[in-house]
Amino acid sequence: MAVPRFIFGTASLFNVGSRAARRRVLDAAYDHGLTHFDTAPLYGFGIAERDLRALLARNPDATVTTKVGLYPPGGERQPGALVFARKAAGRLFPAISAPERDWSVGRARGALDRSLRRLGRERIDLYMLHEPDFGTLNTDEWLRWLETEMTAGRVGRFGIAADAERLAPFLASPTRLVDVVQTTDSLEGRDADVLAAHGRPFQITYGYVSDARRRHGRVDVPAILAGALRRNLSGAVIVSTGRPDRMRQYATLAALE
Repeated sequence: MAVPRFIFGTASLFNVGSRAARRRVLDAAYDHGLTHFDTAPLYGFGIAERDLRALLARNPDATVTTKVGLYPPGGERQPGALVFARKAAGRLFPAISAPERDWSVGRARGALDRSLRRLGRERIDLYMLHEPDFGTLNTDEWLRWLETEMTAGRVGRFGIAADAERLAPFLASPTRLVDVVQTTDSLEGRDADVLAAHGRPFQITYGYVSDARRRHGRVDVPAILAGALRRNLSGAVIVSTGRPDRMRQYATLAALE
């Protein structure tokens, strides 16, 4: 499976505004070579996956990651106004917008069906367990199910998307669920060094700009992303923006590195 050096992440796509504005951002990403998209049912409470549907229909060569295990409170069919209200209320009362965690394969089967329908695809290129809990996950059952879905052609590859702390026990175990790994990293914190500690290459990493902003406030985004590409030489880096004009900058950085 080949992906571009920059993957476009949709975790904050809902914040861009109207559906038309969100789709302009997605179109600009694709037009500038960011042809793999990272999403999840949790992002925009199902809206991010639905936003991708039109772009994926027009561009069958585009590829997509989506995830399973974290589910939006209230489900994935809420209108945008309700999603906005729930997210706003969640700033004061976090439980209102907190994700539901469910690591039953039974629920995951239905979740895969629904993601495929929202995306308008017959196959998910990369299907990731979303911040799984090692102690409560039946790894053998999940592995059997995901391998069955691969054989059926509904899943291309699978793996785990988690921060370094959650990821570590999976890397230390013999499970094949870590076929593909997506994890947080930063230029200063170097979170993804957990991969090297277990003899694993970097695959998909993210969080470089947000970590730098937490540490320093205003930052030089192109310099940080150039450093991210140099740090992750073997894989891809997830980036995100609400501004279509930034896509050219991303394309230039990827070409230089």
